[in-house]
Amino acid sequence: MGVLEPRIVLLHGVGLDRSMWETFRAVCDRPTLALDLPGHGAQPPLREPQTLESLAQHVMSRLPEGPVHLVGFSLGALIAQYIARFAPARVLTLTSVNSVCRRTAEESEAVARRLDTAGTEFAAGVDLAIERWFPKASTSVPAQRIAAVRQVLARSDIQSYLHAYRVFAHGDQEIGPELGDITAPALAITGSDDPGSTPEMSHRLGRAMPDCRVVVVPHARHMLPIENAPALADALTTLIDNPKRMNRD
Repeated sequence: MGVLEPRIVLLHGVGLDRSMWETFRAVCDRPTLALDLPGHGAQPPLREPQTLESLAQHVMSRLPEGPVHLVGFSLGALIAQYIARFAPARVLTLTSVNSVCRRTAEESEAVARRLDTAGTEFAAGVDLAIERWFPKASTSVPAQRIAAVRQVLARSDIQSYLHAYRVFAHGDQEIGPELGDITAPALAITGSDDPGSTPEMSHRLGRAMPDCRVVVVPHARHMLPIENAPALADALTTLIDNPKRMNRD
């Protein structure tokens, strides 16, 4: 009986669920497992404030046995970084997709403003998020796929969303000082046009981690796993197949 190939474990962002990875999983030729974050999808709702540590512990309790290739998107990237730092035996490689990193004061103020209105203007926030992720004037993502993302986001449990969004708003400050102690071969990848998880933030990750390659995908925004899944799959394959040959950016 042959040795099973390690799984690629996929972690989504705030207000989404594991279905956001369907486009990526269709083009990835390796075994994958997409998990719902706490308070999202099929997981029980969040009724107490959370920390990056509490979300990461919850995710770790549901990881498959043995080390995995851990891929996190947005909030999922911060959780993946935490796991790679504090449970390194569980992580073969770390991929941060459209991840924030060590926000500046201005960047922190911008996400704080979105958090302040998230609970009282949730429906409007959904519309703004969809337009930010898939601008009508330029997106090439099929309307049906955009509608599916909107539906998932719109049916979020608002209390769970707020608890998770607070972690997203502050979690980069929690994990930021620890990035230099992450030993797993790593990839930081984002879209050239992502206004929130900017290319500069991926470069910050590349500079902060000892073994991290940075990839910026042209003409892509925040939803890279949906907008350009092949580019993400190619970069991840390169990391997995050549984990010790990644170049510093």
